[in-house]
Amino acid sequence: MERNGLEDLQACLTIGVLRETAPGERRVALDPDVAGEFLRDGHRVLIESGAGEQGGWTDAAYAAVGATSASRADVIERADVLAAVRRPPDDVTAALRDGQGLVGLLDPLQNLELMESLCRRGVTVAAFELLPRTLSRAQSMDALSSQSAAAGYRAAIVAAEAFGGFFPMMITAAGTARPARVLVIGAGVAGLQALSTARRLGAVVTGYDVRPASRGEVESVGASFATSSVAEGAGSGGYARAMTADELAAQQQELTQLVAKFDVVITTAKVPGRRPPVLVPQEALASLARGSVCVDLACGPLGGNVHGSVDGQRIVDSSGVTIIGSSDLAATIPTAASRMYAKNVHALVTTLTHEGRLDPDLDDELQRSVVVCRKGEIVSPSMRQAMAQSGPPISTPAPSQSQSPTESPSESQSEGVRS
Repeated sequence: MERNGLEDLQACLTIGVLRETAPGERRVALDPDVAGEFLRDGHRVLIESGAGEQGGWTDAAYAAVGATSASRADVIERADVLAAVRRPPDDVTAALRDGQGLVGLLDPLQNLELMESLCRRGVTVAAFELLPRTLSRAQSMDALSSQSAAAGYRAAIVAAEAFGGFFPMMITAAGTARPARVLVIGAGVAGLQALSTARRLGAVVTGYDVRPASRGEVESVGASFATSSVAEGAGSGGYARAMTADELAAQQQELTQLVAKFDVVITTAKVPGRRPPVLVPQEALASLARGSVCVDLACGPLGGNVHGSVDGQRIVDSSGVTIIGSSDLAATIPTAASRMYAKNVHALVTTLTHEGRLDPDLDDELQRSVVVCRKGEIVSPSMRQAMAQSGPPISTPAPSQSQSPTESPSESQSEGVRS
């Protein structure tokens, strides 16, 4: 975006950033480097005092690049666009008004009433979860992938810390210890990062995925590949599809036999908007040796991949297996995760900004998919479908010629196991 002179001062946005308040959340939506990029683009950055502290950045670090610190109320009042990591608390969303924008990981399909409320008040909302990830130009905006990479890396570290043995082979005067055997279920972004990190720590690693096409990606990080003989689980856009009840039961039986061979199991199979499949049932846990570890990255309010996993808790079951549930391990490495996330925010806001205003081009497939609502209308086809299924739909724009009213790239993704 090129601006100069008086036009630069008049045609700009004020990007607001608040301190995240969700339990355990330590990330911030903008780091000082990306705040500086927004300022060089001609925008202003207003950040709540202390918002970056848990990521390692003081107010002075933001001031050094030209950002302005302010109270929480001032940021909400003056921001044209509020950038958030997670869905802001109710008092913040209730204060947003006509013409303001909200960008973040907002979990819109699980917060339909909130999205409808924001829509009615004229707020422009863009949610990273709706980004059509099959488009190559979406990569720089793909916050799900950047944060999944951070979570996958952290999962291997957490597993190594919880495991009572060594990850690498150790040859000592006291004898030789074999390397740990690690199984990662789900060869998406998080799974591949977990595999590569566990391998760098010296473990013998195996990646499991129902998509046979994942073999090359798994083997490229030095892992062995295992898949299901039940059904080819490939869905639209390279994502795994949701399996039938019979297929899932047969797959679980296979996995139970496979899981017994490993010391550490990391699971990553999420289905957006749905209960995650239980891939490590109770009988599989019973087959693991005492002292084994399961890390469940799919664990959340709807359940997880591992029987008995609880989000945010470390449990030792009756068989002596440690079960660690964590829906968002990226928050535990806030500096690295925030840096990646901030770049995603910059890329998305820049894409949605035209002539100095947050003004999405609804003829563009990417922008039409990622924008929940604008000017009192639901925009995203995924959101229109979800709201139509939940009750009487609110105002929606007419579909463009290039897009049917019931299909979108993000809808095809919602059928797959995202890992």
